[in-house]
Parts: sequence; structure tokens; C-alpha cells
Amino acid sequence: MRISVFGSGSWGTALAHHTGRRGHEVMMWALEPEVAEGIEREHRNPLYVSEHPVHENVHASTDLETVASFSDVWIWVVPVQHSRAVMERLTGSLRGEVVMVSASKGLETATMKRMDQLAWEVLNLPSSRFCALSGPTFAKEVLEGHPSAAVLACMETSQAERLQRELSDIHLRCYAGRDLVGVELAGALKNVIAIAAGMVDALGYGANTQAALMTRGLHEITRLGVRLGADAATFRGLAGMGDLVLTCTGGLSRNRRVGQRIGHGETLEQVLGTMREVAEGVRTAPAAARLARDHGIEMPITEAVSAILAGDIAPREAVRLLMTRELKPEAKL
Repeated sequence: MRISVFGSGSWGTALAHHTGRRGHEVMMWALEPEVAEGIEREHRNPLYVSEHPVHENVHASTDLETVASFSDVWIWVVPVQHSRAVMERLTGSLRGEVVMVSASKGLETATMKRMDQLAWEVLNLPSSRFCALSGPTFAKEVLEGHPSAAVLACMETSQAERLQRELSDIHLRCYAGRDLVGVELAGALKNVIAIAAGMVDALGYGANTQAALMTRGLHEITRLGVRLGADAATFRGLAGMGDLVLTCTGGLSRNRRVGQRIGHGETLEQVLGTMREVAEGVRTAPAAARLARDHGIEMPITEAVSAILAGDIAPREAVRLLMTRELKPEAKL
């Protein structure tokens, strides 16, 4: 199979390497010329995960049209906030056979849209040809071949099952599913909770606080997901609980590191000014908070993170307010 990978950060590089290692021919689109040159000349990405060689089946180009025409399977790893602009450049390149596999996690801040909604709006790509890939998968560990697992969701079950067979091996096991909305929302919203987890760590709170945060965080993202048509079971699986635990506790989590630095007193501008890669939770938080308010869903942790990132409240005060909210039953969705 031929596969086009759009996006050449750590996760895009890891997926290109994995699919090349799986035996597929891969063409990766890189925004930076030095990345494309590094992949072509040395099979190494000089800007991201540069310590790891990239499989010889992987090639790269800065020409968007070249990558688009290379295959009918597009793996999309462009950051969500830049995806609309890149898709607009591809409106004339989408053939009737193309299937998009989105590995970008987040909501577009301005519109609160998921990636499948963006693909439909900009590319007129139907849900039957859109898949979401999500789960507890740090790029570095996928590159190193650590056994990992993810969910591949598509409204058309046969598409998910076909791609499941093509992408799975002893390094990455994919589970097929139909809950596209749930998988996308789980992948987007867990990043917001991970920022909170980093703040909690920086404030010096212990395991009790972290466990409570993750549990209640999972509860509130499930509540929004169900209101928007997702299956609650999705949030108990790899795309939900699995990815939430990884992103809240793992040392490689960019969103967790953002929270830690803000918890230690840095401003958001200071943090983002020193990061090469995108922490999607920063832009997803205000979109998720607005989405929840629009649908009448209480998401107090998400609201708190959004307010902290906006500079409206300090992390320690946010914790106090969360702990003194009105008492209520635990399980109510």
C-alpha cells in the first residue's frame, strides 16, 4: 500500500516510520525544507525525534500536491489549528477514493469543530471516508517499537477494519470502532485534563489529588461526549482512559509539561515561546469550555484550565474553588 503522511513533527514522523516498517511505501509532507532533506538524505528528521532513524521506505517532500497525489490513504497529523489552511490548499486534490486517517487531536478554537467536521466543511469528505486514530501512543515509544495500542474509528466499519489490518503489527495494535465522535472528543479533551495534571504536580499535591483529577476529568469529558452523540464506553477504553492516564502521568507529555511550567509560575507566553512542538490542549481548552456551555454541560476542570490559561485565575485558587463547589452525587452524567 502507498500512504501519504501530512505533518512531520514527532507524531507524524513516528507514524511514517511505523507504516514504512510495516512494509508500505510512504511519502511524508514536511513544511520545513530541512526536514524533507534530512529524510531523503539520511532517513532522519533533523528537527523532531532526531535521535531515531526513519525507515528506508519513507520519503519526504515539501510539495503538498506531490504528497497528495502519491496515495489514496492520507494520514493527517497537521496540528488542528493549522489544518483548515492546509486543507484549503488541497481542495482540488481530493480524489473520490481518498480515505483520511486523522491522528490530530484537538478542536479548532474559533469554531469548536472536530477534525471530521473540518474535513467535511473544507474538503467535502464524507464520514464514510474519514477515520480517527487515537490512543495512548507517545511518538518516541512508537518509533522505538514498544508494544502500543490505539483505536481506529470510522462510521463505515469496513474502512476501519481494512485499515486496521494494514496498520497493525507486533509494535502497534489497532482496534476497529465506529464511535468516531467519541474517539475524536476523547483524544482532544484529555489534553486539557493533562494540563491540569501538570499544574497539580507543580503545586506539590500528591497521588490523592492526581487520582481524583483524572477520575473527575474523565467523568466530565464523558459527559460532554455523550451529549454530543458519543458512546460512554469509548471513554473507558484506549482513546479515553488509556490516553488520559498516559498524557496525565507520562514524562513525554507536552500538555502535562505546559501545566507544570505554568504551575511553577511561568506565563503561557513564556512557555509557548520555548516550545517547538504544539501542545494541543492549550487551544482546545477554551473551545471545549465554550462547547460545554453551549450544550449546558458542567465541565469545572476544563473551565478552570481555560481560565488559568487566559490569566484570569491562579492555579492554586482554581484548586480551592474546585474543592469548595456544591456537593453532589458522584455518578450523575
